Amino acid sequence: MAVRSEKIWVDGEMVDWDDARFHVMSHALHYGTAYFEGIRCYALDDERSAVFRLSEHIRRLRDSGHILGTPLPYSVEQMTEAVLEVVRVNRLKECYIRPLAFVGDGEMGLYALNNPVRVIVAAWAWGAYLGDEGIKQGIRAKVSSYTRHHVNVMMTNSKISGNYVNSVMAKHEVKQAGYDEAIMLDPEGCVSEASGENLFIVKDGELRTAPATSILPGINRASVIELARAKGYRVHEERFARDALYIADEAFLTGTAAEVTPIREVDDRMIGAGKPGPATLDLQQAFFDVIRGRDESHVHWLTPV
Repeated sequence: MAVRSEKIWVDGEMVDWDDARFHVMSHALHYGTAYFEGIRCYALDDERSAVFRLSEHIRRLRDSGHILGTPLPYSVEQMTEAVLEVVRVNRLKECYIRPLAFVGDGEMGLYALNNPVRVIVAAWAWGAYLGDEGIKQGIRAKVSSYTRHHVNVMMTNSKISGNYVNSVMAKHEVKQAGYDEAIMLDPEGCVSEASGENLFIVKDGELRTAPATSILPGINRASVIELARAKGYRVHEERFARDALYIADEAFLTGTAAEVTPIREVDDRMIGAGKPGPATLDLQQAFFDVIRGRDESHVHWLTPV
């Protein structure tokens, strides 16, 4: 899908899309020293637009910079306004928003403490990450041969760009084999998450998802957990093996891009009835009610543009 809009926020200024250029000797291009967020803006039922859980995303962006050791050079308030400004300037009713901070050019080598940290915010129109059909009917997934990061190999609670080479390789592997998404196991062989999403299973009406210590604790993951508990579901944040995934009644993915996407098949094994199950559909509807502004109890998750 082509990505484009009119303006990008670059280091505090709006520039034309084609003029947002940086030097090829930027440290991040060579060593992956960058961090980012993925944020969604939704069109509400009342024809306004709102950004979903904006404050949580910006705080996580700041935290990723702290973990990497290259602090974000703008405040949470400045980044929040930058996101809203980008959406307004590009006149987008619905969009995907990408804040990115990266170590720029200057010194080369692994230790480049004096290089500037550059920051951009881009936004563009983007539909369902795994396709409209995937949202409605569920996707086919495959367990990747690539293992998810160990917590002392890469910092798993941060969205550091270099971490995502692991995801890129897993995604390429399963897409070339004819599947929609990769599921990744942790170093001990338990189910971790997908290449860019968190994963839930449902068994006997109860939800299970990997603990936040070994995954990126997604903001949509946290949202679904809160919505599920409010509806009376028991939610367990605990490790589980691949065979528990195979015999689950239901399974689904959560993420800013994927929203709430059912899984109908894993490793050529049908999950449950091979279609979105009742708990998945219930939580998917609850999520869509929130992002469209129909759920007044969670209106605080929406920041008007």
